[in-house]
Amino acid sequence: MAGLAAPKAAPNVLIIYTDEHSAWTLGAYGSKLVGTPNIDRIGREGVIFNNYLVNSAVCTPSRGCFITGRYPHAHGAYRNNIEMGRGQVTMAHLFQRAGYETGMAGKWHLDGELRPGWMSRDRSMGFDDCKWMYNRGHWKRIIERPAGWPRNRSVAQAGRHQVVAERPDGMPDIDYDVSAEGRYFTGWITDKAIEFIKRPRKKPFFYKLSIPDPHGPDTVRAPYDTMFDPASIEVPATLYQREPLPDWAERARRAAVKADHASSWDDPKRAEVCRHHRAQYFGMIKCIDDNVGRILAALEQQGTLDNTLVLFSSDHGDYMGEHGIYNKNQLYETAHHVALMMRLPGRIQPGAAVDQCVGSVDVQPTVLGLLGLDPSGREQGHDASGLIRGDAAGWKNEVWIHHSSLERAGIFTPEWEFALVKNADTILFDRRNDPDQVHNLARDPKHKATVGELTERVVAHNREVEAPAYRWLKDLV
Repeated sequence: MAGLAAPKAAPNVLIIYTDEHSAWTLGAYGSKLVGTPNIDRIGREGVIFNNYLVNSAVCTPSRGCFITGRYPHAHGAYRNNIEMGRGQVTMAHLFQRAGYETGMAGKWHLDGELRPGWMSRDRSMGFDDCKWMYNRGHWKRIIERPAGWPRNRSVAQAGRHQVVAERPDGMPDIDYDVSAEGRYFTGWITDKAIEFIKRPRKKPFFYKLSIPDPHGPDTVRAPYDTMFDPASIEVPATLYQREPLPDWAERARRAAVKADHASSWDDPKRAEVCRHHRAQYFGMIKCIDDNVGRILAALEQQGTLDNTLVLFSSDHGDYMGEHGIYNKNQLYETAHHVALMMRLPGRIQPGAAVDQCVGSVDVQPTVLGLLGLDPSGREQGHDASGLIRGDAAGWKNEVWIHHSSLERAGIFTPEWEFALVKNADTILFDRRNDPDQVHNLARDPKHKATVGELTERVVAHNREVEAPAYRWLKDLV
């Protein structure tokens, strides 16, 4: 990029990664709902990927795609709570090989069923400092006990604390607190990242802070729990969608009605429930944003902010009432469309924007390409660092959907979202003219040619990458 000089020393890399965090909540993506100035700063002073879409909209497979550059069936953790293949090459491995000090704090979710599953170096997949790296769980508060305290192997005080027992020597001594006591997890895990950042060191660092919010349970500490008044929060335009839903979405809506203790999908009570969830969700995001501000301030105090690639993203989003459903892993775009922002003066022009479709398998090769480091050679994604510089030559403007059920497969293009579902409804949504995804055009005769073309592309992609879904997709062409 003309006029930009590379940093003098090898830059640090800090990844801030949230959980179930939709792009529609962030100011950088046009939202005025929460107010996220610290997260937005990363994009404002760097690059915003406006069309970043995760390949799988559920925790484990999405995280595997992000950290390896490979599709879920290839990295092995194709659905939640499956261990990623031990032979996979992660971003941490590659930075470790490049001479970086590596570390991670927070949720990993790539080591199978273990819960919480505090990591040791023999299982941390390239993260040297892994003391505060754990496999999975969404406790909201935590008590860190002083070193040397006896291990409590009981449930304390009528269930107020869920105590971890039988931990290997050297693992953290902590209680998971579900009461009003203890530290709120987001602030506590941010402290651990700041401690790492502030250490004296002779080598650059690669560090991932994986914050387990704003994933449910939808609750947050004061003052964030009352920061957003449910009565003033608008519900999604599609909460009471009357247009027909695909059959798989209708099943998800019926489940949401039951969870809301409502009488029907159009029960007015559902709006009240939705407002409550969104108020707490917004509070969690505001808490995250404040803690991102603390991290950026720590880097500034160290004098290293402008020589640190700061990357912000999430594993997937949450519908939060859209189409009358919650959570993730349906095919609607909201669960796939999350933030991807990067800041690194000297290599990224402030105010840059990438509008092309970029997927989570593209992140590893892009980060390596941006920093001039060698990839593993096993990545199935592509290096999008050229897009940051404004060079789109040869970029395939598409992101592939690999669903954890292995019975759904699809594609995002700038114009369309298209997905095939085994023995269920196909979808075709016009991304430009129907952003709320109300009108399914898959059976519209006017779009027969588009459906045919996209079907062929989805089948061909799954054949090329040897995805399990190809076993049933091949019968469609």
